[in-house]
Amino acid sequence: MSQRSLTTPRLFGLGLLIVLCIAALYSSLAFGSRSVSSTELWTTLLSRDPESAAYNTVWLSRVPRTLIILVAGVALGVSGAVMHAVTRNPLTDPGILGVNSGASFAVVLGIVAFNANAISDYRWFALIGALLTSLVVFIVGSYSPRGGRRDDPIRLTLTGVAFGAVLTGMTTILLLTNSTAYFAMRGWAAGTTAQRPTEAALEVAPLIIMGLLLAALSWRGLDAMALGEPTAIALGFNPGRIRLVALCCIALLAGGATAAAGPIAFVGLLTAHLARAIIGPHQGWITAYALVAAPLILAIADVLGRVLSEGEIPVGVVTPILGAPLLVFIARRMRVIST
Repeated sequence: MSQRSLTTPRLFGLGLLIVLCIAALYSSLAFGSRSVSSTELWTTLLSRDPESAAYNTVWLSRVPRTLIILVAGVALGVSGAVMHAVTRNPLTDPGILGVNSGASFAVVLGIVAFNANAISDYRWFALIGALLTSLVVFIVGSYSPRGGRRDDPIRLTLTGVAFGAVLTGMTTILLLTNSTAYFAMRGWAAGTTAQRPTEAALEVAPLIIMGLLLAALSWRGLDAMALGEPTAIALGFNPGRIRLVALCCIALLAGGATAAAGPIAFVGLLTAHLARAIIGPHQGWITAYALVAAPLILAIADVLGRVLSEGEIPVGVVTPILGAPLLVFIARRMRVIST
């Protein structure tokens, strides 16, 4: 089948995803512990009247969290797609490679050592922790003292898991020895869009935009890398440069998402697999589908967390419940080939 004949159904599928994503984001504005009718919602959005009955619900609660769903969802989806391509491992996402653990450790360290006590402070510590962890994992995971493959996806994944375990252990030690950090971290560490100001999305948006630009610039190289480093070199690509660009892309996107919403697992993993199942091995289309599908899934999970419990279940708790069955399904279906 020609590439042109594949473009039309791919565009149709992407358009359908966009429509579903818009509907999910609308449901994020309308539904929760207090449902808002369509008329009341649009009146409140357009008038911005502080005296209206729904003003606090819509403008002070649901608009900020919907913006965070959109920004964090886009970042998690694209970072997951890029992560799959650069590691050539279908079971990796930013959380598995230690990004979430690095962000959590940095936040706890900020509370203990620097008396950080506001959500706005947590964002910057989380961002720095995620960026540094990504950098260290990729440098160590790409280092081969015996001259072996520098792009070994298994080594990279194991490095991320090891660093994540160490950072999680250090985080636990700090939490158990500091009651202030323990109580401050309970809400943030679960991964939630609640009680986040609009600034939480706006502050990380420039970083996420930069990450998206890097993803757009690197997709052809990542397609070549999927065929192996020798093939990428033969096609005129520089594997080291591609890896560096991918590292910066993942760090900016995953770090920005974690800083805005806290650690949220499985979204990048889930959307990258769904996109690849629909599209096939084409990094540009996979990235585009993941960019739209991730906010859709995140919005659904967030709304479910609001309506299924009076106390509200954090979205970071709902997404593993939705994503874990997929992970089990993938593990059972994968053909492990030993070489």
